[in-house]
Amino acid sequence: MSETQQVEDRPGAGAPQANSVDRFFKISARGSGVGREVRGGFATFFTMAYILVLNPIILSSAEDKFGDRLDSVQLVTATALVAAVMTIVRGVGGNLPLALAAGLGLNAVVAFQIAPLMSWDDAMGLIVLEGLLICVLVVTGLREAVMYAIPQPLKQAISVGIGLFIAFIGFVDAGFVSRVPDAANTTVPVQLGATGALTGWPVLVFCLGVLLTIGLLARRVKGAILISIVTMTAVAIVIDEIADVESWGLTTPRVPDDVVASPDFGLLGEFSLFGAFGEVGVITVVLLVFTLILSDFFDTMGTVVGVSAEAGLLDEDGKVPNLGRVLLIDGAAAVAGGASSASSATSYIESAAGVGEGARTGFANLVTGGLFACALFLTPLLTIVPMQAAAPALVAVGFLMMTQVKHIDWDRYEIAIPAFLTIAVMPFTYSITNGIGAGFVSYVLIKTVLGRAKEVHWLLWGTSVLFLIYFAIDPIEQLLNVK
Repeated sequence: MSETQQVEDRPGAGAPQANSVDRFFKISARGSGVGREVRGGFATFFTMAYILVLNPIILSSAEDKFGDRLDSVQLVTATALVAAVMTIVRGVGGNLPLALAAGLGLNAVVAFQIAPLMSWDDAMGLIVLEGLLICVLVVTGLREAVMYAIPQPLKQAISVGIGLFIAFIGFVDAGFVSRVPDAANTTVPVQLGATGALTGWPVLVFCLGVLLTIGLLARRVKGAILISIVTMTAVAIVIDEIADVESWGLTTPRVPDDVVASPDFGLLGEFSLFGAFGEVGVITVVLLVFTLILSDFFDTMGTVVGVSAEAGLLDEDGKVPNLGRVLLIDGAAAVAGGASSASSATSYIESAAGVGEGARTGFANLVTGGLFACALFLTPLLTIVPMQAAAPALVAVGFLMMTQVKHIDWDRYEIAIPAFLTIAVMPFTYSITNGIGAGFVSYVLIKTVLGRAKEVHWLLWGTSVLFLIYFAIDPIEQLLNVK
């Protein structure tokens, strides 16, 4: 390697700054170049572009309390718009090669846990509230208090539990497993396929997609999830043409008449900031918003630190540059996601792909955001993907989130038991809130039993009390004669 190359690859030791763009983004100062930033921006986009398919499928597959569904075409527009705008804002305001888009896991909470309790407008209003509260936490400095209140193993357990929950959603929505019809008379809540066996072409597409995805991941192919979705969509289109398929579910894989279409902004502004309070009550709203904040806030912290470390951008104290602005923009992204009905937008760990290609500054985000903006006009292509071609991505994401389990000390029962309950209760009850509540309450209980109650942060005590009320709401209402 030449001396010039060594200098180029070392952040902070670049060539002299050449122009205003270079100076603004500190491209040369961080040992990068425009070419590397552009390559990194493309890599990040193609690694996370699957969200343009998955987010509309997840959100449109669920019904709200009144039986209404969100339009998948409008969801593609909303997802692409929020990703484009907020990724560019992060690049300019935070100067980090860290893209944002609708968060997997967060959209599952909205679709399968929050929406069934209220209208879609009310559910998206909770996302806006969550984002505003995150901004308040950042501005007031309370983010540190929240960060330190939750033991690290519990944070990791939450990530693992959400991963299992997402994977379970993938298996169910693809038809790989299904609910047993006579659940009241059997001990088996779910079974393989619709009849106890795998049948039908759509399920075959899912199975092949899972095999393709895990094979690509094992070989560490960049863009593995997107490659799998595109490939299996093409296979599904061929199968739909030559075979007699009774139903693909919500989306039938057929070549659209047009590839390009005008974006549909019909979902923008469709949210109710305080409507949820009238539907489910204050306590439930507080717990739901807390769940969203917890999932969003800590996932963002881990992603920001991880990607910044990979890029060599942490200072001598291990701190992220412009962290306050970076987190504030993340909170604003959650607000934007809720206000456009795209669910909460958050930082993407897939940005590490762009860092791997050489991105070191926010200039790469301009490229990634620009590509998401182009996707606004490709809705016809993005709405032909059947769930069976997209669901393998949920299984893959579940695996990636599951890897956090290795950091939990399973020999320490005081943390291992709450971690286990957090992980197990989420998929088994189809609720992220229930899993977090089980983990928090059991953690406080065990610490108290061991005579170490003083080690529990007051925020955790307060939250656990709320969760106890949440779990015992029915007998409490009966005692108070309130219904």
